[in-house]
Amino acid sequence: MTELVFKGKEFVWNHHLAVPFRPLVMQPVKGVGEARLDGNLIVQGDNLHALKALLPMYAGRVDCIFIDPPYNTGNEGWAYNDNVNAPMIKEWLEANPIGIEDGLRHDKWCAMMWPRLRLLHELLAETGSFWMTLDDNEFQRGKLLLDEIFGKQNFVTTFIWRKVDSPNDNKVPIAPDHDYLICYSKDLSQADFKKLFAPSILAAYPNRDESGRLYRDRLLKKNGKNSLRKDRPTMFFPLEAPDGSEVLPIHENGEEARWSMGKKGIEKHEGQKTLVWKTIQKLGREMWEPYTREFGPEDDPTKPHPTIWRDVGTMRQAKGMLRRIFGTADLFDTPKPVDLLERIFDLIGGEDSIILDSFAGSGTTAHAVLEANKRDGSTRKFILVEMEDYADRLTAERVRRVMNGYDFTGTQRTELLREKLSWTKLKNAEKLTEQVDKIENLHGHEYDKITKTVKDGELIVTGEKAVQDRAEGLGGAFTYCTLGEPVDLDAILTGEDLPSFASLGGVLFHMATSQPLDAGQMDEARAYVGEAGGTHVWLIYRPDLDWLKSPDAALTLSFARKLAADQPDARHLVFAPARYVSQRLLDAEGLAVEFVPLPFALYRVERD
Repeated sequence: MTELVFKGKEFVWNHHLAVPFRPLVMQPVKGVGEARLDGNLIVQGDNLHALKALLPMYAGRVDCIFIDPPYNTGNEGWAYNDNVNAPMIKEWLEANPIGIEDGLRHDKWCAMMWPRLRLLHELLAETGSFWMTLDDNEFQRGKLLLDEIFGKQNFVTTFIWRKVDSPNDNKVPIAPDHDYLICYSKDLSQADFKKLFAPSILAAYPNRDESGRLYRDRLLKKNGKNSLRKDRPTMFFPLEAPDGSEVLPIHENGEEARWSMGKKGIEKHEGQKTLVWKTIQKLGREMWEPYTREFGPEDDPTKPHPTIWRDVGTMRQAKGMLRRIFGTADLFDTPKPVDLLERIFDLIGGEDSIILDSFAGSGTTAHAVLEANKRDGSTRKFILVEMEDYADRLTAERVRRVMNGYDFTGTQRTELLREKLSWTKLKNAEKLTEQVDKIENLHGHEYDKITKTVKDGELIVTGEKAVQDRAEGLGGAFTYCTLGEPVDLDAILTGEDLPSFASLGGVLFHMATSQPLDAGQMDEARAYVGEAGGTHVWLIYRPDLDWLKSPDAALTLSFARKLAADQPDARHLVFAPARYVSQRLLDAEGLAVEFVPLPFALYRVERD
């Protein structure tokens, strides 16, 4: 496999392992609803540290990751600041922020992205998908980074999103109007992407049979390119018509044609009674002509997703939404539209998915999750990470307003139908107008008016509702978090830092089991952390130096016997500063209890 080589790669290869664990510190006054770590989250802090902080609870559990990282255009002013302890990296830091004249800006971008992508890969579920937007500045390098980290075999495709619907500079001969949306799976063999809901497909089945099923009849004779007998001689053979006569595939001009399938395919249609004979006028006389009957979908009609997305919102519309929410303009330069994220959610499915965005920006991902949940009654959950100082005043504030409602006077617009127009659709205009009529009958009472416009070859039906004073909230709750001090075992050893039970327990559980912690299992009063794969993890600990040096802070035989008695078939891993029972005695009694010393045991020796 082709490998991307960039300056500094050897120093950041495993840098994600050296990033310290920092606990998530809840800030209840900045959130909405009950503060909890297992619900919707907005985390303010460096996303490298935030991703490491999420590992104990979310490793292997995130269903969808969407990120919109710096595009490295040279005009963004982002800074490489991961504090990698290498002389070369430290030299780079003196050149921050990174501008267009920096000859190493592409290397620095790769060095910045590498450890973050490694952690994101660890957080993603085996059935999950990863999505990253980029433009021409870093697309090719971003693709090679992902090939190495996710595996080239797990590449899904690259979507093209039309982000601009009008050129912003008429002086140049070429104005790029698209971004790339790169998609990977954690394991493509386990991925389950959904098809695109396409009610317009039903228009292709204009008839109903006696049972009410939609159907269409397709000419069995091949037309168009490669439709002659000489093109496929084996598909030129006679069929027996209902009157016993033989029928051969013949074009209207008398040329010998061919059937669109072979004998086995035709026999299958005959067995299913979907080979239909009709009399038509051809070559100046009435003749029999065979057709194959195809039935429309009985469930919701779907079709494959295209890889070019011109039918979702643009950045102009995304900025317009921010203006409506905040009542002011130019809050964020490159917001993504809500329906871009909703398209991703439709494609991945999963009504209880966990969605992670570690470059949260204006908070579009959270907004899209709330809109999608409102639309289909699902329970998707979002986790946003934003390091900039606008995390509270923009990212979280947008989510607060969308949840609770916000002051707004104007017109709210909801797209109800977007249909590409073709000659076939225009010839069947009645069916298209019937479809629009159905939408008006179904949704007319929800809006002040429903408008129909044609733009760029598409029919767009939009519901419009005048809003006076206040837009209705979507509901929901989230917890705002910051990052606490690192859980540093060396600092614990010297008594400089004593993390909370929950922070230390989460780190130790993940280290011991390589699994995320379900915070709902944790019970500090019982010294219980959680269970994974038949192993129960316990932590005898309080963030109190005097208590840690007392006899209570030790594993005893009676405690071990109680664990084994309550759950005799399980393995118990007990973290504690000390023990008053040997492992040999525990094994002799047949107790599946193992002692793991905390650094406080050494602390006793050094300080007492």
